Amino acid sequence: MTDAPRELRDLTTLRVGGAARQLIEPGTELDIVRTALDVWSSGDDWWVLGGGSNVVAPDEGLDGTVLRLATHGVKRLEGDDAAKVHLRVQAGEPWDALVGLTVYNGWSGIEALSGIPGSTGAAPIQNIGAYGQELSQVLVAVDFLDFETGHRLRLTADELGLGYRTSAIKRGRLGIVIAVELELEATTDRVPLSRPVAYAQLADALGVAVGERAPIREVRDAVLRLRAGKGMVLDPADPDSVSAGSFFTNPIVEEAVARGLPADLPRWPVEPDDDTPLVLPLGAEPLPRPAAGPRHVKLSAAALIERAGIHRGFALPGSGAAISSKHTLAIVNRGAATALDVLQLAEFVRTRVASEFGVVLHPEPVFLAPSDDLY
Repeated sequence: MTDAPRELRDLTTLRVGGAARQLIEPGTELDIVRTALDVWSSGDDWWVLGGGSNVVAPDEGLDGTVLRLATHGVKRLEGDDAAKVHLRVQAGEPWDALVGLTVYNGWSGIEALSGIPGSTGAAPIQNIGAYGQELSQVLVAVDFLDFETGHRLRLTADELGLGYRTSAIKRGRLGIVIAVELELEATTDRVPLSRPVAYAQLADALGVAVGERAPIREVRDAVLRLRAGKGMVLDPADPDSVSAGSFFTNPIVEEAVARGLPADLPRWPVEPDDDTPLVLPLGAEPLPRPAAGPRHVKLSAAALIERAGIHRGFALPGSGAAISSKHTLAIVNRGAATALDVLQLAEFVRTRVASEFGVVLHPEPVFLAPSDDLY
């Protein structure tokens, strides 16, 4: 465990941010608990940092304690049947290393989440997703150190309230994810297959139809190629990979709003939130269902940005931040960007899209200090 000031720009993939007054790197579960309880009892401001891939750190640094989780390890739990594998993964375990391990063993469920940087403990906070898969499809529970009580809890996936790039933790439940429990599919096939491919671009890259399965290793390779083509795989030789990943989530709007947008803008229907069957006593008269609310559709944030006139490689005059030359959804550090540069460009993008289409984009990264415009 270390305890020393460190520049946050050296610990985040966007490479911005000043020093944390105190950085502690607990390397065991016991270290996490002891350190967190000590910091919480002191009243010091605190933040948790994993792989630093989905955060924007402030230029002035942080006047408090940053806990950078350095725990590693993957344990296969007992009680599996022939078709299921249960894993308990330490929060500090690099996410893509975990995906590589599961693919190597022929366990399917997270292969389309290959190449996502960051730590496993951050995955449920964001409910990470890509190419038709989401963590919520395989997450069983997390081991959670609760700030309010100081107790270790086992929070199930249902208790986490997972949604599109969100969770109860991201929405404000304070604490630390210590470990993550997943349930994956196992197979005895000579060539292990993936879960059904659910994303058209990935299906095209694999030469299969949406809904079909493909060799799991081929799925991982195809996803890594697709992500690399967008600058979404960490690569020292690729300046477009110096980013926080996708900077904005795809907005979800009412269908009536979408009908007022250009017809050729990509959109996808969103399933209703509540399709719970009505349960009645035997012989009771059926009750009318509540009137259905407005239908919603998901829009492409990248398409909205492009149609608002912001092209790949765009930068504000004098700024060190720019839109990726490969993908309009990413903001990259061109080498000397500040956090302020990043936030100013993000706000410019938001303003242009809102002015052109009346749609407000929401940032995906976590801001480690409040910003008047984007936090």
